Amino acid sequence: QGQLVESGGGLVQPGGSLTLSCTVSGFTLDEYAIGWVRQAPGEEGVACISRRLAGTRYADSVKGRFTISGDKAKSTVYLQMNNLQPEDTGTYYCAAGGACMSVPLITKYRNWGQGTQVTVSS
Repeated sequence: QGQLVESGGGLVQPGGSLTLSCTVSGFTLDEYAIGWVRQAPGEEGVACISRRLAGTRYADSVKGRFTISGDKAKSTVYLQMNNLQPEDTGTYYCAAGGACMSVPLITKYRNWGQGTQVTVSS
């Protein structure tokens, strides 16, 4: 089934930036789409990148501020988050699924990491 491990969370002031990493093992980025889900409370799909890193999708709430990318050699997917706001606070999980066709459906992916906390506060 494989494993996903997130890192890079922390405390940042409004307007600041963070980059989250999701390193996968037991499968490759050619086999599964990877998405990021924010829990704060409630769940929201934030962004996803398709198999083979072929395409990306974003929630409207993060378009223009967040960028998802991947490095096959490192088996790692990144979420670059700029101009962070207090409403971006939450636990961020990466998850593996079959396709990156709809951002809300990221929450249905079956294989999740353990999460990393992001807090945006002055």
